[in-house]
Amino acid sequence: MPYRIAVNTRLLLPEKLDGTGIFTFETLKRIVAWHPECEFWFLFDRPFHKEFLFGPNIKPVVLPPPARHPVLWHIWFQWMLPLALRRIKPHLFFSPDGFLPLHTATPCLPVIHDLNFEHRPQDLPFLTRTFYHHFFPRFARKAARIVTVSEYSRTDISRTYTIPEDKIDVCYNGASDRFVPLPPDEQIRVQRIYTGGSPYFIMVGSLHPRKNIVTALKAYELFRRENPSGIKLVLAGPAWFGKKEIFHTWKKMQYRTDVIFTGRIPAETLHQLLASSVALLCISHFEGFGIPLLEAMHCDVPVI
Repeated sequence: MPYRIAVNTRLLLPEKLDGTGIFTFETLKRIVAWHPECEFWFLFDRPFHKEFLFGPNIKPVVLPPPARHPVLWHIWFQWMLPLALRRIKPHLFFSPDGFLPLHTATPCLPVIHDLNFEHRPQDLPFLTRTFYHHFFPRFARKAARIVTVSEYSRTDISRTYTIPEDKIDVCYNGASDRFVPLPPDEQIRVQRIYTGGSPYFIMVGSLHPRKNIVTALKAYELFRRENPSGIKLVLAGPAWFGKKEIFHTWKKMQYRTDVIFTGRIPAETLHQLLASSVALLCISHFEGFGIPLLEAMHCDVPVI
């Protein structure tokens, strides 16, 4: 009997990979290829796309309901998932977003990327931060081992949840192979498409209070007043919780027409935008790692 691994793949959504979803995609694509002797049961919460079936050793399963709300998270992870694990009988349950079923005999391996919700709960909707605050200490105690992405997060998880550090393994993040420098003529082409040919700073990620976007907009306004350079600002990512304050600040800006909101963009477009920028602006209030910094460095783009 092959070694059987059940995997929480509910964040593998076509054209909607963000943050942890990208981590899930890039990690599982490699693990599946490197371990053909293992049997991977991919557990989705909605109909899946065949692009996420990385090899013949994957068995996809759809477990309703689609879980995009704290109440539905509870139903999916604490009711539907344990029932599925009893049927599948895996040797291990792997969860790239850190969520776990608390009532299962299956050994569990979560990835807890950081504890931003513990240190900056105001950046999340009430029900979301309440769910995280209640369940993540329990997830950490339930885990057979914990994976995290930096030494800082390892220490933070250990101290915040009183978990021995030797239970936590650090596996550093990386950048996708697509993030490479672009030749100058290609950079000019990208700039013409997105900024009318002007150079630009870029911020990458959801428009979220934790990303400190309001401060970035104010800083950009000050920069433009003191430096008549014509450099624009591109915000590459979808709007999320807290967008009202962001757009309120933007509407009051003198140079608001030079701020470009792209919304959600495909991975290849992100590479082109990032690799054609003057610099990546990353001034988040809290990050466990910050993959865009690595991606920018792979593209030979300075980071502020």
